[in-house]
Amino acid sequence: MKENESSMCEETLAARLQEIGFSCTRCGECCRAGNGDDNLVMVSPAEVRRISAHCRLDAAEVAEPYPESVEISGGRRITFGWAIRRISGDCMFYEGGSCRAYATRPWICRTYPFMLDGDTLLTFPCPGLGSPVGPEEARALARDLLARRAAEQEQEERIRRAFSMLPQGEGRLIVDGEGVKGV
Repeated sequence: MKENESSMCEETLAARLQEIGFSCTRCGECCRAGNGDDNLVMVSPAEVRRISAHCRLDAAEVAEPYPESVEISGGRRITFGWAIRRISGDCMFYEGGSCRAYATRPWICRTYPFMLDGDTLLTFPCPGLGSPVGPEEARALARDLLARRAAEQEQEERIRRAFSMLPQGEGRLIVDGEGVKGV
């Protein structure tokens, strides 16, 4: 569902979130395998580091290259970013109704089932939608959504800059907000 917001300030967004309503039921639907890659969680290098430190895991244990890639000249493949590892399609951190990385969960998880696309509020299917939400929780979620949008825009710009300076050669590359890495 798309909602056009005329003024995407925190208060306007919080009021809209309160209208829609949301309370996490901890059902795990967003963490478990569903249709295709609907639970694929993209993460930034900074998010991977935070989760790694919190869970005492190596970065390679937390995230893997985003599964989709683009072929460029000479048959070389490029992947844009990272995704949380999944085990049999489920998020590796979802265990028994809770998240082992909850304190450091990525923006996508922190703000689900909502997302800002520019000034458009997107809402995704979730059993928790329609539940009452208080003004403080709505404001906190609005702040998180606005911060997520800013972080994603910054990552996009960094990826554009890194992509414009691709090294020559062969092999698969990952372009993220911190540069270009070979895999």
